[in-house]
Amino acid sequence: MAIFKPKFKRDGITKELRTWYVQFTNAAGTRHRLPAFADKAASQEVDRRVHQLVLCRASGVLMPLDLQQWLEHVPGKMIERLTVLGLVDDRASTSRPLLQHVDDWQADLENKDNTITHCKLITNRVRRLLQGCRFTFYGDIDAAAVAAWLAQRRRDGLSVQSSNFYLQNAKQFCKWMVRAGRASSNPLDHLQALNVRTDRRHDRRALSVAEVEYLIEAAECGDSIRGMPGPERALCYRLMLATGLRVGEVASLRRESFRLDTDPATVTVLAGSAKNRREAVQPLQDDVAQDMRSLLAATPAGEGVFSIPKHRPMSELIAADLEAARSRWIEEAPPGAERQGRELDDFCRYCDSAGRYADAHSLRHTFASRLAGVGVPIRVAMALLRHSDINLTMNLYSHIDGEQEADAILKLPSYGKKADESKPGAVAEGEA
Repeated sequence: MAIFKPKFKRDGITKELRTWYVQFTNAAGTRHRLPAFADKAASQEVDRRVHQLVLCRASGVLMPLDLQQWLEHVPGKMIERLTVLGLVDDRASTSRPLLQHVDDWQADLENKDNTITHCKLITNRVRRLLQGCRFTFYGDIDAAAVAAWLAQRRRDGLSVQSSNFYLQNAKQFCKWMVRAGRASSNPLDHLQALNVRTDRRHDRRALSVAEVEYLIEAAECGDSIRGMPGPERALCYRLMLATGLRVGEVASLRRESFRLDTDPATVTVLAGSAKNRREAVQPLQDDVAQDMRSLLAATPAGEGVFSIPKHRPMSELIAADLEAARSRWIEEAPPGAERQGRELDDFCRYCDSAGRYADAHSLRHTFASRLAGVGVPIRVAMALLRHSDINLTMNLYSHIDGEQEADAILKLPSYGKKADESKPGAVAEGEA
């Protein structure tokens, strides 16, 4: 075996290629040439590894781990050539196209009782990334290329959060490759997600108590929207505000999901409909349970309790009801400065001046914020929200409004020589 640079003549002048070639003879005595790299040291490593491959194929022994790791990091074109030359099995993971591995990964995800929609969502992200970076084999995956592709996508309008999802799913795929014994390392392991707070596209806010009251009343008195009657919408909002259930979970509820004869009454979301794929039993407030009785009585067994539109987001319904609620709130003010002030206020706006939305999922945010407002321990709130990460409960859902901040400040003691000693919590002069 040897490495060399092929020579050629052009215009009577002898020249040589920039690329080094590896020359070897296989077990059958056939001589072959394999293009390597422009770098001599890297080409010498190819020469050594090809020699190992020839010996493994000739003796039938298993490929050593270090040789397998080397194959995972060589360019795809070299893998294709080694496969054609018979030095790498075409059924081996290193010689199989990445998209075939992704298909196997999707099947594995589906076998773990994930929803088909979820499996397609994350695997299609990985397919788009691999094709966008022009990766064909596992050895083609390059962290710098992935980072560059994601950066370009963000410049084209992709949000930071969506960019993080792409990276998360790609790293998840590489972890599966290692866990399944198809690869020895994860080339994307060191890449870090970006801070989503620098580029929020759809921040949500919690509704105030007054906004909730106006929203429910507007829905109760409103006309049918997208086939969902006003009173039914109002009860649906109340149920979501009282339990923190997501729209998809509410849409899955059947008459059999409710147990109104227990103390307390409960509603059950089956594991197949819950986001975390675990059955959830949520207690119900008495007034919500009482109002659910009439709706359940008119619901046939096995059918959905709420007529939530299937092909239109429920946020459209809430946006319409919020608009009606805001109009009524403004009209209640006498003409003049007060009404003008209300017209500038964010009360019952679907999207406020800070760019935060009051959509269907904001009802879950409101539920969590009310839990924090009445002093529910964080561990209990985590259980009710079905969170596995305490940071999600604390940072994403626990909204604090201005009144809560002001109330907290007023409860602090006063400090300094001019502190009012008669005020509760005041610090007397000389004790500061």
